[in-house]
Amino acid sequence: MSVAKERAGDAAVYVRLALVAVAWGGTFIAGRSLAGVAPMFSASLRFLLASAALSLFLVVSGKGFRRVTVGQALVVSLLGFCGIFSYSFFFFSGLQHISASRAALIVALNPAVMALIAYLFYRERVSALKMLGIALCFGGVALVVGGGDPQRAGAGGSGWLGEALIGGCVLSWSAYSVFCKSVVRQLGPLHTVTYSIYAGTLMLAVYTACTGALDFAAVARFSSGEMLSLLYLGIVGSAVAYIWYYDGIQKIGVARAGVFIALNPLAAVLFGAALLGEQMTLATLLGGALIITGIVVENFRSGAGCAQAAEPPLEVSAEPSTKLSGQARG
Repeated sequence: MSVAKERAGDAAVYVRLALVAVAWGGTFIAGRSLAGVAPMFSASLRFLLASAALSLFLVVSGKGFRRVTVGQALVVSLLGFCGIFSYSFFFFSGLQHISASRAALIVALNPAVMALIAYLFYRERVSALKMLGIALCFGGVALVVGGGDPQRAGAGGSGWLGEALIGGCVLSWSAYSVFCKSVVRQLGPLHTVTYSIYAGTLMLAVYTACTGALDFAAVARFSSGEMLSLLYLGIVGSAVAYIWYYDGIQKIGVARAGVFIALNPLAAVLFGAALLGEQMTLATLLGGALIITGIVVENFRSGAGCAQAAEPPLEVSAEPSTKLSGQARG
């Protein structure tokens, strides 16, 4: 391949990765638009669509389905519980209480929390530069949470519920990302993600049915905006974005592909202001700037450019590493 063609190919990958980051930022807007729908019902529909789209991709691409052992099935089921079921509960429930932009900025704490968990459980080395990035992320989130939310004026004592629920997203995804190393080595990242989505979708459907919230007839009553948000979450924000991200990892590597994670909260903030009319406080803007700076600093490796960056919501890294953060996804 000529140098010119190789550069053109890399440029196309960069464009797709930028679009992926924007798409993941948009999942918070779509989730906020579904605030009037039962949270777990929204999640069930989202991942039914995602499961169908990913299954179609595996068939059409020729990647097919891989057999799993009983042990692998148990691990994948646990991943589905953490990364799909519980994450979805906190994600959709939290977005019923706070703005999409604030939620995205809080979820951006994922890389910092995961780095700390990886240190505690695997004794992974934490450099001074990484510690600085973690401190910036935590400081930024503290500003976002403490700065007040214009959208929750008059909420009284329940105003902190949204932040607490979105904090649950961080813990759920961090557990999903850090403890999936072994099965990713065995099945590969794409199949691990797909199978964990299958498991999580089944859990969501069973829970929703048992609680009486599974009402497919209600889909016919969705407004056009709610229907578009659902399709966006399931197809664009999940299946298509995952496929493009994996393609980017395969072509330019995790290090360069992961850098685009910093665009996720920025896209969510801009979309929230433009599409939902969300107001931004000075504290939120400053906090967001600190968080994005922290993400970049945390994933910068002196003399080697950017290290493996945290991945977006509902993603798993293509390398057997504990650095597998999510920002969805939602």
